[in-house]
Amino acid sequence: MSLLIPATYINPIPDREGTERAIRQVKDMFQNNLSAQLALLRVTAPLAVLHDSGLNDDLNGTEQAVAFQVRHVDQKRAEVVHSLAKWKRWRLATMQIQPGRGIYTDMNALRPEEELDNLHSIYVDQWDWEQVIRPEERTVSFLKKTVKRIYESIKVTENKLYTEFPQIQPTLPDEIHFIHAEELLQRYPTLTPKERERAITEEHRAVFIIGIGAPLSNGQPHDSRASDYDDWSTPNEAGYCGLNGDLLLWDTVLGQAVEISSMGIRVDPTALRHQTALRGEEQKLSLPFHKALLDGKLPLTVGGGIGQSRLCMFLLRKAHIGEVQCSIWPDEMVEVCKKHGIELA
Repeated sequence: MSLLIPATYINPIPDREGTERAIRQVKDMFQNNLSAQLALLRVTAPLAVLHDSGLNDDLNGTEQAVAFQVRHVDQKRAEVVHSLAKWKRWRLATMQIQPGRGIYTDMNALRPEEELDNLHSIYVDQWDWEQVIRPEERTVSFLKKTVKRIYESIKVTENKLYTEFPQIQPTLPDEIHFIHAEELLQRYPTLTPKERERAITEEHRAVFIIGIGAPLSNGQPHDSRASDYDDWSTPNEAGYCGLNGDLLLWDTVLGQAVEISSMGIRVDPTALRHQTALRGEEQKLSLPFHKALLDGKLPLTVGGGIGQSRLCMFLLRKAHIGEVQCSIWPDEMVEVCKKHGIELA
């Protein structure tokens, strides 16, 4: 069992009702701020998609989706979504959304292979968002501009929360720090990727690491990414590969870096062909989503997911994600947490 118990944990909102009220405030405030910052319209989204549509997110390419047969659709195989990375782009095309505007949705997913700990649950809830962009905006400078807007939404939410719960004092810095994964490797050549994340986030408290997926100078990627949504292989104007990244915040309760969002500029036809070839996944190109992209029927976009429970956990200074969501936990984890004042829902 992977579990971290903070040495001096004091739950700032110990009662269940107060916690539920605070969760609602965080979610309402943040999604309103995000929608305003990026001109996003809230839309409904699927819990499951057909396997042969190519719409499900492959995450790191190894996770198995929860699947079932649909009786009245010719017994076709459907899968509970991992995320909506590709579905959102498809929806933008059908809605004919113009550049500068986009959509967001409440995404609920199941990832039963997750290793359960303070930050990971088999139940995933996030704001999945996607915005249509112009060809000239497929740059790292545009990516940074978008990240800053998302970070501003988080900061505004933290400050508004402080007015309602003064015991939760703001900790986020005024600015978010940007660094490419290769620069991070050169700075900490003897550390693992997670150790590098911890070191840089502890120093700057809010960090966006650019370039997740492409091999670095040591031959290894900082972390894995699927080949068919984020563009991690296109060289950017800074001289490195990658138009995507992860947003990390320093969690003062756990004393570690917490990934709040994974996002990026999405593949265009050139990047899709290149990345699927690099991974030996050219068979994907015959799926409906991929064919539509190659045929120019899908817009160019930037998008990502922002963890709802992760953000609530961070802003409410909770020690375990199970304090802000309902999921399934090992009995041993529930018992150990309870002994230390951590009540899992």
